[in-house]
Amino acid sequence: MCGIVGIVGTTPVNQALYDALTVLQHRGQDAAGIVTIDDGNFKQRKANGLVKDVFESRHMQRLKGNMGIGHVRYPTAGSSSAAEAQPFYVNSPFGITLAHNGNLTNALALRNELENNGSVFQTTMDSEVIVNMIARSKAASTEERIIEAVKRIEGAFSLVV
Repeated sequence: MCGIVGIVGTTPVNQALYDALTVLQHRGQDAAGIVTIDDGNFKQRKANGLVKDVFESRHMQRLKGNMGIGHVRYPTAGSSSAAEAQPFYVNSPFGITLAHNGNLTNALALRNELENNGSVFQTTMDSEVIVNMIARSKAASTEERIIEAVKRIEGAFSLVV
């Protein structure tokens, strides 16, 4: 069980994301993370701990942008390592960030396929499988890449990308 949120606004969304994660804190107390986009640049802060402990004023000031996603984690798979805090980010072949809640029943098979095709994983998380599927897709648009990945995933899940 985790909590995820995505916000697109006309003004900075960092405080709204923080507030949303605070309200979602009951969905996960292990880790928290926010990624925002400012002028095409991703700004990220994630770490183990409660929302109020992960985000200090200096972090919030850096998380500028009118679009962003957030995540609070309660681990049901993987470990409690800070490396497994979300959202996940992949910069190649283009920047994409993803937060996930759920369980993929075919994650191991998809991961093995991705590794056989050159993907390198930093964690044991289902979420990293999904973000790598999107990043490695040959589809023309980001939306098509996401749809292609979701069609191959089995299990129950929610995503913000």
